[in-house]
Amino acid sequence: MLILKKRDIIKNIHLNKELIPIIEQAFKSLSKGQTTMPPIMRIDIEKYHGESDVKAAYIEGLDSFAIKIASGFFDNPKIGLPSSNGLMVLLDSQTGVIKSVLLDEGYLTDLRTAIAGAIATKYLSNLHSTRVGIIGAGIQAKLQLKAIMLVRKIKKATIWARDISKANNFIRTLHDLNLEITTSNSCEELANNSEIIVTTTPSKSPLLDYNWIKKGTHITAMGSDAEHKNELDPIIIKRCDKYIPDNQSQTSVLGELNHAIQKNIISSSTKFSDLGDVIMNPKLGRNNKDDITICDLTGTGVQDTAIARHTYNLCKKNK
Repeated sequence: MLILKKRDIIKNIHLNKELIPIIEQAFKSLSKGQTTMPPIMRIDIEKYHGESDVKAAYIEGLDSFAIKIASGFFDNPKIGLPSSNGLMVLLDSQTGVIKSVLLDEGYLTDLRTAIAGAIATKYLSNLHSTRVGIIGAGIQAKLQLKAIMLVRKIKKATIWARDISKANNFIRTLHDLNLEITTSNSCEELANNSEIIVTTTPSKSPLLDYNWIKKGTHITAMGSDAEHKNELDPIIIKRCDKYIPDNQSQTSVLGELNHAIQKNIISSSTKFSDLGDVIMNPKLGRNNKDDITICDLTGTGVQDTAIARHTYNLCKKNK
C-alpha cells in the first residue's frame, strides 16, 4: 500500500492541461453508463458552518476505484485554516485491497473541480471570450480562474465577494497572472462586464438574476452541491438556451436544478444532456454566439476515481 502525503502529491500533480482529458474521459464514462456511482453521503455540521461528504465511483474496465471523504468548513479562513480538507482511498477493483491512501487534504478535490470548470468553459462558452467574472474569493475562485485560462485567452477578470476587503486580498494573490483584475460592487455589475461567469460560494440564496445576464454569456455554477445551497435565480434554468448538468441525477437533488424543480419552474421529468454527452457531441451544447449557457457542477465520484488513479500512477512512477 502506497501512502501519499500532500507534499508528495503536490510535487507530481498540478493544475494543467494534462488533467483535462483525464476528467473528460471520466465524464464520458458516466454518460455512457459505464460506471457504478452511489448517491453522495453528506453530514452537515451547522454549528460550525461545515459539511463532510463521501463520494465514490467504479468505472468499468479500470483496475482501481476511489472512495473520497471531503470536508468544507467555510469559517476556517477566519482562523487561518483552509476551508477544504479530505483524503482519498484507492482500492483494487478485483479484490478490494487498498492500493493507496492519498492524504491530499482536499488538494485533489480542488484540482478536479477546477478542471471540471475548465471543461465546461471549453465546450459551452464562446471561443473568443476574454472577460470572466468570479463570484466568491476562496480557493475555488482562484483555481476556477486559472483553469479557465487553460482553455480561453482571458484578458480581464472581475471579482465579487460579500466582503470587499476579502476580494481585494484575493486579487493580491493573483499578481502572477497576466490579467487586468478588478473588484465589482455588485453581482449585477459583474454580470454586465463578463462573458463567462463562475459562481463559487456556499450561498443559500440566489446571487445572480436572469435579467442581469447578457446574451452569449456562459455560467458555471459550482457552489451549489447541497440541497440548501443556491447561487442562481431558478428562472435562469428555464430561460437559458442550454442547461448542462455534470450529472442530472445529482443536480436534480443537490444543484441549481433542484431549486427550479422545487419551485415548479422545471418538471422533474425533463431530460437534459449531461456534460459527458456534450464532450462526446459538442453539438448538444452551445448552438450560436448569443446562447446563454449554464453548467451545473455538483462534483461526481468519477472525477475522484479519475484523479486518484492518475495521481497514484504518476507518484508511483516518479517515486
